[in-house]
Amino acid sequence: MLPIFRHLLRCALVLVTVAAQAAEVDFATHFCDSTLRIDYIFSGTNLTQHIALDQLSKTAGWYGRRHNLGRLPLEGNGQLTMIDSQTGDTLYRHSFSTLFQEWLETEEARHVEKAFENTFVVPMPRHRVDMVVQLVDTHRRVWSSLRHTINPEDILIRDRSAEAQTPWAYIRQAGDSRTKIDVAFIAEGFAADQMDYFLAICDSSIVALTAHEPFRSHIDCFNFIAVMPSSRDNGVTIPHKGLWYDTALSSSFDTFYINRYLTTLQIKRLYDVMTGIPFEHFIILANTPEYGGGGIYNFYNLASARSTRFKLEVIVHEFGHSFGGLGDEYFYDNDQVMQYPADTEPWEPNLTTLHDFATKWADLVKPGTPIPTPTDGQGLTTKVGVYEGAGYQSKGVFRPVQECRMKVNEVPEFCPVCQRAITNIIKFYTE
Repeated sequence: MLPIFRHLLRCALVLVTVAAQAAEVDFATHFCDSTLRIDYIFSGTNLTQHIALDQLSKTAGWYGRRHNLGRLPLEGNGQLTMIDSQTGDTLYRHSFSTLFQEWLETEEARHVEKAFENTFVVPMPRHRVDMVVQLVDTHRRVWSSLRHTINPEDILIRDRSAEAQTPWAYIRQAGDSRTKIDVAFIAEGFAADQMDYFLAICDSSIVALTAHEPFRSHIDCFNFIAVMPSSRDNGVTIPHKGLWYDTALSSSFDTFYINRYLTTLQIKRLYDVMTGIPFEHFIILANTPEYGGGGIYNFYNLASARSTRFKLEVIVHEFGHSFGGLGDEYFYDNDQVMQYPADTEPWEPNLTTLHDFATKWADLVKPGTPIPTPTDGQGLTTKVGVYEGAGYQSKGVFRPVQECRMKVNEVPEFCPVCQRAITNIIKFYTE
């Protein structure tokens, strides 16, 4: 995620509570083996935000988790909660971050109101449920929310099970989708006759990811899928070069006027492409040599697949964001970005303001290590301490090691804290 999410609370705080769910939710009791897709519109300015329900659809088969249904592995910048309308029990929870929340911190958001598509998939409930969508600020306080009811018998829920699927295939299948993590590589800006080239890039991407721990040790937890929508044009849009292309997902550089920030705003089109295909996480591979990309927690990972810096610098780092929920550990000397207030502990597992450090990696710090920890000039990737400078801020935010894959492009590995965080996510989905 780029350093542009630091929303300041300027409107009345809205508190929405959901019922706690202590016991494990039984999937068969509460859900069908189907997927419910919910499309929302998030809109507003940096002062006022709105969440609106757009449309509902469904497909056969549910490919997400069937355990830990009422729990979250990380808080994220927003949460989606499904509540049994009759009992008030929490049945399913999902956390995420969004482009909309990033945009709120841009200069443009001070002057104009914009709308962003956001789509979520959840297991189809057997009975009427309430959905609660909450977006939080940097103090981890709810500043926008929506609660609405879904009746699974609603005739306006479009059944898309019989619709034609985008061409797709397993690249590596470790097991049944119900027990594995399905990662989908999606072709963007590739013509129909370039799919062999795309598949070769997918293979290289898997090699790059699984060369890093803890993915290497947990390779059997993942299924990798190639999804092959063809594009009318080769490449992706680059506005600052005057290049505009018609592609499957309408991806574009210059997101928020940042040259290398490559994203797509067409989220409904992305989920249309994935209709009926097993997936839990996206990696969109863009057919361009232009360096860039972006990764947003439980949203998507988009990378320029033909950049010479692609394998090491884009895919692995951005998957740390989109899959592991890791924060950026680099910082700027001018401190123009202040995303992490001192009175709040970041939800990202590899960042701390020391406000509640006991919840982070305190157990991995060797007794007697000074906090903050001075750097020794050796750039060690395994000496765990509390080093100042992270989350785009040179002061007040701390990282676990001097150098890590989430800080420096040339570092070839995740630090012990990031490895543990990713391992915890893998176990959350598979154990």
